[in-house]
Amino acid sequence: MATAEDSDSMTVQTEGAELTARIRAGEREALQAVVHAYMSQLLRAARGAGLSPDRAEDVTQATFATFIEVAPRFEGRSHVRTFLFGILYKKIAEARRDLKRNQRFDAIDDVVEQRFKTDGSWQRPPRPIDLQLHDAEIRDAIGDCLEHVSTQKRMAFVLREVEGLATEEICKILEVTRTNLGVLLYRVRNHLRECLEAKGMGG
Repeated sequence: MATAEDSDSMTVQTEGAELTARIRAGEREALQAVVHAYMSQLLRAARGAGLSPDRAEDVTQATFATFIEVAPRFEGRSHVRTFLFGILYKKIAEARRDLKRNQRFDAIDDVVEQRFKTDGSWQRPPRPIDLQLHDAEIRDAIGDCLEHVSTQKRMAFVLREVEGLATEEICKILEVTRTNLGVLLYRVRNHLRECLEAKGMGG
């Protein structure tokens, strides 16, 4: 069922060149529409990247602040969502670098939505995740496993598995090739599987 946010996102997506012109002109209504359409998605991605709720909110707000600042330079060569995620990715990388090495990242919510093989599904599904997807203990374990994964790998995972973005869009956001993205996803999925199995959660 489409939500209000989905409807807003579709409106933003279908405006194309007109929206680009309005953004470049700094039109308040257009900028507000973009913020409204993608606020929740960017905030969710920031949380998925391992940031605490407060820090994720700060990073998301900083992303939109930067977006508004550089709006006159937005050329519309990529989707506005892609443009926003590109900014968010850099903000998250900065935030994670600023965190102390011994600081724990909060567990991500609803990060596992399918089984993973190298093509996107699990080779050996961890039984507790299949049976108790929303269980707090499992989410904590996933967060622990992803705590030391690089920002690039973690964002690749979040954008694919949580946000469901297409390969081409993720490549633009992370500024990597399709081959490099495949390697990133393979490595983070393999790491997550092995880590969960080491915790006794393998099937």
